Amino acid sequence: STPTSTTTMTNRSPHHSPGRGKATLLPLLLSILLLSIKHCASTKLCPHLQPINRRHPSSQIASTVAFLPRGGAKAAATATTTTTSSAPSSSVLSSFARTILNARSHLAAAAAARCISIFGMYPVDTIKTRMQMKQGDAFRMAGLYKGVTGSLVGQVPYGVLTFGSYEIYKQYLLDRFPDVKPAFVYALAAIMGDVTGSGWLCPSEVMKQQLQAGIYPSMKEAVKGIWTKSGIGGFYQGFTGGLARDVPFRVAQLTTFEVTKSIYLRAKKNKSTDDDDSTVTLSAFEAAICGAAAGSFSAAITNPLDRIKTLMMTDTTNAYGGSVVTCAAKILKDDGLAGLFAGVVPRVAYIAPSVCIFFVTYEFVQQKMSTSGTEE
Repeated sequence: STPTSTTTMTNRSPHHSPGRGKATLLPLLLSILLLSIKHCASTKLCPHLQPINRRHPSSQIASTVAFLPRGGAKAAATATTTTTSSAPSSSVLSSFARTILNARSHLAAAAAARCISIFGMYPVDTIKTRMQMKQGDAFRMAGLYKGVTGSLVGQVPYGVLTFGSYEIYKQYLLDRFPDVKPAFVYALAAIMGDVTGSGWLCPSEVMKQQLQAGIYPSMKEAVKGIWTKSGIGGFYQGFTGGLARDVPFRVAQLTTFEVTKSIYLRAKKNKSTDDDDSTVTLSAFEAAICGAAAGSFSAAITNPLDRIKTLMMTDTTNAYGGSVVTCAAKILKDDGLAGLFAGVVPRVAYIAPSVCIFFVTYEFVQQKMSTSGTEE
């Protein structure tokens, strides 16, 4: 997300405290989490790589969605299989810890894949930021990796938090609403997990995008400057903009993946000489291809929300009003409808390579870990 002229840092008026309300969002979010899933059941996860389950693929897709790069495809190329324990969880934290522990092989491979895919495609993300901020030379080489350390620090724990909370939400919702179609439960749990993880991710996203935009020269200066100007609330600047982008993206991505997968399986079935439906499955590699296509489409249609999120997180002078509505209105006023799609090309171009890098790395790490485990 990115300006043509150098962005200047202007202190806000003492009467303007945008961070005051936002500072309470994370404690409130965690309170809701603790209250709503107090009696949820624990889950056990199989850490081994599995092909997509045809009966309830949405659960497995959403469980690994958190680890794919934030600006790119989020359709899972791989999955974990879940089983339900009949014993109630003693606490939310212990249930979360068990979920993470049981999935440690999957999480380790996914974390490594996420780091490499984010690092490899980071320059494209920086170019997108610059274009969305209407900077003159968006393709300049200097500063393409500014903020990458903070991005990795935010993204990897975010993946773990989102994955763990998704599993807890999913099991709780399945227990409470057994008559609801599983696909809806998985989608809702994925969204709730994304919202929970955003509490951790938002500060790193704010620092990353302000570094990409050239507002601060280093991570140290960014932390100091944001804290001095707005306190803890400054690190949650644009939090609502992030949610306004991520929730629609998640819904669009999951839905589009299911449609793409169904079309692909139908075509594969028609070419198959075997009449047994059970033999027509989606391999992990095929899932990655479908995920890239679904993610590209979802990224394109949510680009207006991505630009709003970028401008809100990099707005140091309150020029965009501090809300999604006022920011959208100013974009339309200044740039017209086309302004909402600034940066759409690098945003879409980010996705397919990210999925491929993620998939290859994940497979490689999983195989190495499996080989190491067998030798032991």
